[in-house]
Amino acid sequence: MATEHCDVVVIGSGAGGAPTAMMLAEAGARVVVLEKGPYYTTRDFTHDEVAICRRNFFVPHADDDPHMLRKNGAAEAERTREGHTSQCVGGATVHMSGFTYRLHDSDFRLASLLGGGLQGSTVADWPMTLAELWPYYDLAETLLGVSGIAGINPFEGPRRPFPLQPLRPHPTALMVDEAAKSLGFHPFPTPRAILSRAYGTRPPCNYCGLCGEYGCENGSKSSVLASILPRAEASGRCEIRPRAFVTRITVDEDGRATGVEYLDSNEELHTLRARVVVLAASAIESARLLLLSANGLFPAGLANSSGLVGKNLTFSNFGKATAIFERKDLIAKLGAEDMELPFLQRSVQDDYWMTQGGLSLPKGGTYNFLLHHPNPINAGIRLAMDSDWSLSGQPLKDRLVKYFRDELWVEFEIFGEFLPSDKTYVELDPTVKDRWGLPAARINVTHHPADVQTNTAMVQRGMQILAAMTPKATSVTPWTWGSTTFHLQHGTCRFGTDPSRSVLNRFCEAHDVPGLFVTDGSFMPTSGGVPATPTIVANSLRVASHIRDRMTRREL
Repeated sequence: MATEHCDVVVIGSGAGGAPTAMMLAEAGARVVVLEKGPYYTTRDFTHDEVAICRRNFFVPHADDDPHMLRKNGAAEAERTREGHTSQCVGGATVHMSGFTYRLHDSDFRLASLLGGGLQGSTVADWPMTLAELWPYYDLAETLLGVSGIAGINPFEGPRRPFPLQPLRPHPTALMVDEAAKSLGFHPFPTPRAILSRAYGTRPPCNYCGLCGEYGCENGSKSSVLASILPRAEASGRCEIRPRAFVTRITVDEDGRATGVEYLDSNEELHTLRARVVVLAASAIESARLLLLSANGLFPAGLANSSGLVGKNLTFSNFGKATAIFERKDLIAKLGAEDMELPFLQRSVQDDYWMTQGGLSLPKGGTYNFLLHHPNPINAGIRLAMDSDWSLSGQPLKDRLVKYFRDELWVEFEIFGEFLPSDKTYVELDPTVKDRWGLPAARINVTHHPADVQTNTAMVQRGMQILAAMTPKATSVTPWTWGSTTFHLQHGTCRFGTDPSRSVLNRFCEAHDVPGLFVTDGSFMPTSGGVPATPTIVANSLRVASHIRDRMTRREL
């Protein structure tokens, strides 16, 4: 078994791993990034819905690298692909939609705002403030290339201007603005990690509209693959090794992290020694690796003296509704110009904290207004489902023609608080293994009744905006509420000041294992009311600056 040495080994190359790798490499450390998946380039990214969205381009097949899923306390777990965010260099940022919101102050103090907690939930405050993260949000947006308008969202607070002006919106954004304002809401242009103009060596967006679920063949979507990792590699001190599957994190007799063992693409085992180990494989897979790394010092799993590794798992609480408009009615009001633009680009955060309705969980979230995804297979499935599967054959083809030619579907989706509880967690499955013979992650999910209630109230509120749009929609229909967005995941190694109640300290170093840091969403005690990707990038930069300073002082 070959043994190598470096200063820092980073496990995972996505939102949590890439920023740390870049900052430490630029500070002079020799960094090796180990990524389980392949290293795609822009030439690999096509608009083939079957190849990219419905096979294993980003997410492995369930018979190869499975997760096991148990919902609502079911006795049996089912084999699934859910919970895999991505396996490729750049991680899930490669196929993200790029909605780039910041957390609010209430996200950091939720337990306190709820009077110390909520029955049935393990909610906890963050051991840091929003103000501490704010400069790293600024840096993250500059590194990525984020478009938007500062100062227009009254719920965000003062901030620096965005690096780029907002993307061009579809004309129906005007209708959302009118309807939302008539009801007392405050809509604003959605910030996006997509280039509205050339930025560095990267070209502006070509408005193909196929952002979510796809890699960007243009390099205009601000994934860490397009933005941060090239800068890390340009330092000359960061090496990215794709198809490198880490099987164990190693420690010395004192419990200090010493490196990793990993399998290469030929399934040959390697040992990589490092002064610092940074784990950023996703909240589910990072917890799994810590549990797999159990040894004599840590029989219950690495860094798990608290018993909390894998616990307090949260996702994003999701809801959605759709309004269907006749294109001819829209053109009569708005004109035909720009009617083919793919982005609606409007958001609302008035219900981030909901004082009305007597909700036991007043913490809401964000309404993101958008146009229905243009994937044709997805459209056909949605239309068939909406007909209770009565449409098929020629009637379904006719309905698809109407969908693409005569209609426009305007939707909102909700990113809401998912309360942590002792019923939602990840563990090692006792029987099911992956293709390398290691136990699969078993995901247990049960929604807290309070977050389902709040999410349902938000769907109803969002539908009021759709119903108030003019010209009127032919229908306004809820699609789902109180559901789970599995690719937005957090909490399995929450940070805190008390080692008995948290896995990591406030700088995301394991209480039990000096030199081991976790920089994906695992550290987050609460999910927040926005997608976590920008927060993960910002926190990764914050932790990296801490590691850099300690390495400079030779404390690591």
